[in-house]
Amino acid sequence: MKKKLLIFLTAMMTMLVLAACGTEDEGTTSTSGTDQKVLKVGMEAAYAPFNWSQKDDANGGVAIKDSKEFAAGYDVEFAKKIADGLGMKLEIVKTDWDGLIPSLQSGAIDVVIAGMSPTPERKGTIDFTENYYTSDYVIVVKEDGPYANAETLEDFSGAKITGQQATTHYDVVDQIPGVKKQVAGTDFGAMRVQLQSGAIDGYVSERPEGISAEMALENIKYIVPEPNFEADPSATAIAVGLKKGSSLTEQINKVLAEISDEERQKMMEDAIANQPAAQ
Repeated sequence: MKKKLLIFLTAMMTMLVLAACGTEDEGTTSTSGTDQKVLKVGMEAAYAPFNWSQKDDANGGVAIKDSKEFAAGYDVEFAKKIADGLGMKLEIVKTDWDGLIPSLQSGAIDVVIAGMSPTPERKGTIDFTENYYTSDYVIVVKEDGPYANAETLEDFSGAKITGQQATTHYDVVDQIPGVKKQVAGTDFGAMRVQLQSGAIDGYVSERPEGISAEMALENIKYIVPEPNFEADPSATAIAVGLKKGSSLTEQINKVLAEISDEERQKMMEDAIANQPAAQ
């Protein structure tokens, strides 16, 4: 009798486990002890004003998974709105830039909200939502440096210029006549250090990062070259990245459609004002 009861109980437990696994939606996981799903958002947390790391939850900071740090910035505010709109719990997963798409494809994260542009190359690998921000290219230089008064791309001839690895920022450096293209930077913090030390004369980024650098650091400015770099419009747009065929794409687009242009601009202004001086 005991043996039969044990077999029965084992069978019932197995059915319950299988049933629980079957209720999980694609790209989400259940939180412990609740039915609420988790939206795992990947970002560098090192690209102010879009996203950065900080020591506390000031200015809306969100705890980073498996870390004592918090993430904040424009992308984090959008991540909050998206998670709320989907009725999900937000989880920030700090991930190196080169690891974002692989992490998405492996299921380690559900979405990328990291200032990522929906370029044709990336669209061949992952899906994207509608754009949630559009910017333009700038070149960040020292205020007292040899290229402080540059106005055109030609004015940067002979300059040591770089951009972040695996981005269009680095690709467009080749459009500068006579440029001395440097090894790609790992992140913007590293490039800012290089610029301040004189190892490079400038780096390419987008306007929000240029404003961020100018506000955070002494003796730094950004220049918008006229005419600007030639690039696909998608290169200066920013969207949420998702795994191919994700069921979340349409749902997130509905959330984004509810956020007005005025609200987006206010979110960016706040992010620029709140960024840490070190980033």
